[in-house]
Amino acid sequence: MSKLRQTSHPPDIPLLVGVVVLLIFGVIMVYDASVVYAHDVFGGKYHFLILQAGWGFLGISAAALVYKIGYRNFSKLGVVFLGASFVFLFLAAWPNIPVLKHLLFIPRGIYDRFFPEIYGARRWFIVLPGKLSFQPSELAKFSAILYFSTWLSKTKRSLLQFFVPSGLLSGLILFEPDYGTAMVFASIALCIYFVSGVSLLKLLPAGLVLAALACLLIVASPYRRERLQTYINPSAADPLSGGYHIQQILIAVGSGGPFGLGFGQSRQKYDYLPEVSTDSIFAVIGEELGFAGAGVVVAAFAFLIYKAFTVAREAGDDLGRLVASGVASWLAIQTLVNLAAMTALLPLTGIPLPLISYGGSSMIFTMMSMGLLLSVSRYSVRSSK
Repeated sequence: MSKLRQTSHPPDIPLLVGVVVLLIFGVIMVYDASVVYAHDVFGGKYHFLILQAGWGFLGISAAALVYKIGYRNFSKLGVVFLGASFVFLFLAAWPNIPVLKHLLFIPRGIYDRFFPEIYGARRWFIVLPGKLSFQPSELAKFSAILYFSTWLSKTKRSLLQFFVPSGLLSGLILFEPDYGTAMVFASIALCIYFVSGVSLLKLLPAGLVLAALACLLIVASPYRRERLQTYINPSAADPLSGGYHIQQILIAVGSGGPFGLGFGQSRQKYDYLPEVSTDSIFAVIGEELGFAGAGVVVAAFAFLIYKAFTVAREAGDDLGRLVASGVASWLAIQTLVNLAAMTALLPLTGIPLPLISYGGSSMIFTMMSMGLLLSVSRYSVRSSK
């Protein structure tokens, strides 16, 4: 095994092709979905196309750099990335934490300049106003894969040592507030911990506590409670307020029929569908490409997730296995949550569809995780025989 671990070969080509195809398709669909909004708000229909293509280029460059450095060397930065995640998330969540919100000594004007409140949440760090920003929670997901994979591949598995950092970061994301991303982050961390060899029996009590806490947080928040009630009984929801978003999504998906209305022919993107190029972009895909086209997209994601878990299974060492498992879990969980929300199988959440939805933070950190995955595939045991 030690010789196999040291033998490198070309990366998994089908995996690489799958990533590139989905990325290119995503850029095209962002342009298609956003063309009306971009024209109305920014005065040019290519606004989001140019930005997303730029993020795609930066994402590919970042993935190539991570791949070149290699997952073993890059994993040494796990503590640094996790520390940066904690700082940014702490600053973003600070005003919403009851114990700490009165201890904020930064002048409110300066603070709001860097961490503005958008739609009732502080999820963004503004680097250059109107030009450059990023979501600390996306950095946190990437950091969790590096940190927990490195730690669990070297040390004895302690439940307390795992739940302190994972619970702390999940809590900070929750206080932004961003309930959906907090659940995704916690799920990724739990998947890595499980793959490291911890028995389900040992995780069961912690899982029950987390499930109870998740239910309590839903009940305690009027906004989340309304979303849950809309999910349970969508026909009873007010179509002009709480039920508007999901009803417009279902109208879009249902209008597509077997083969869709045709590329560029979406009606719901004409200011009917909220978050049309981000969280709701799959609804436009379903409307324009129909069941057949949406099925092909789902199949492409299924293939990518399968290849990611295959890389994890065939990794040459424990670190590679945990890194690949973390990336595969991230890809699978986020894809499933987004698609389930778009088909009313789960309550709506602000979770983007990887490689497809518009967004620089999501694109860059997702592509960096793909770079890690391709790096692990270079030392695949099966491929090197």
